Amino acid sequence: MDTSHEHYILKISCPAASGIVAAVTSWLAEQACYISELSQFDDEFTGRFFMRAVFRFNKNVVGDTAALRQGMTELAGGFDMQWQLFSSAKPARVLLMVSKFDHCLTDLLYRHRKGEMDMQITAIVSNHLDLRPMAEREGIRFIYLPVTKDSKSSQEAELLRIVEETETDLVVLARYMQILSDNLCKQLSGRAINIHHSFLPGFKGAKPYHQAYERGVKLIGATAHYVTSDLDEGPIIEQEIQRVDHTYLPDALVAIGRDTETVALSKALKYHLEHRVFINQDKTVIFR
Repeated sequence: MDTSHEHYILKISCPAASGIVAAVTSWLAEQACYISELSQFDDEFTGRFFMRAVFRFNKNVVGDTAALRQGMTELAGGFDMQWQLFSSAKPARVLLMVSKFDHCLTDLLYRHRKGEMDMQITAIVSNHLDLRPMAEREGIRFIYLPVTKDSKSSQEAELLRIVEETETDLVVLARYMQILSDNLCKQLSGRAINIHHSFLPGFKGAKPYHQAYERGVKLIGATAHYVTSDLDEGPIIEQEIQRVDHTYLPDALVAIGRDTETVALSKALKYHLEHRVFINQDKTVIFR
């Protein structure tokens, strides 16, 4: 593999303290690394510090990632630091889940085909067969997992088995119209993104566009968030809105809402794939 253009992304979260940036950047410099991008944020309310660094090894240097990791492990101990190191040579492995609506899946597959989404799609999983032809046209494995009230537990167990079998890093619910169990949400904590078709925290649950119509809202939206056991309350990654007025009936809201859903989900997924998102309790920190 040609690694001449390989770069790395370092994510750090720890209690705020003096010397963190100096310690990390000095260590990277000692390892002959060039930092091309550096972002940081100090949350004064939680007392947490967040940092994202993009770097590469200098030209004509054979990078020693094992030594780099070992040094970061030792450095982290002095700051009670949580850290992750990612390589551009290893794109995230993503499993897409859908039901019958195809607009979010269509958009993600298009962006992936055009090279906008640096990911490897491990499979498309659905509780319906409607979108199987779309997966087959793209040459992507399609897995049919029907679900009923009585089979939900076994269906989710099979889903987790597939996630493990495919070594999936991230699950994306691209209008998958099933509520995940508390156990599954915990199993996928921090590695599952959902798109909800409302501007959360308003209009949670089913038929949010109809709820919006009944309230006569002037803005509708869509929210991409991490999945938690609390329905539609996970940390928000991205939101999009569209202005409407009294002439928009529920079907019209649904139609224009498809655009906000696809944009919000694609942006959120891209942020995650580029390791720009940090979960900060019930919120997120995103270095755009």
